[in-house]
Amino acid sequence: MALKITTDCINCDICEPECPNEAISYDNKVQKTYVINPDLCTECVGFYDEPTCDKVCPIDCIIKDDTRPESPEELLAKYKKIWNK
Repeated sequence: MALKITTDCINCDICEPECPNEAISYDNKVQKTYVINPDLCTECVGFYDEPTCDKVCPIDCIIKDDTRPESPEELLAKYKKIWNK
């Protein structure tokens, strides 16, 4: 399941550099906060045992996106597709 950043985000800039897939970016137009591209989010599968963005978030505003359920196998397949492995 991809992750998402809630509107509680305080734009602290800590999560963005933690993402190995570069799935996190600042949305200057709509939300004026950080967002996660669900097509690039693998919950760090292929890199780490758990999502690093969630671990470093000081206010716990990164949650699972229930609208995009994905199994561990699907996340691994997404990782392999992104990185051509």
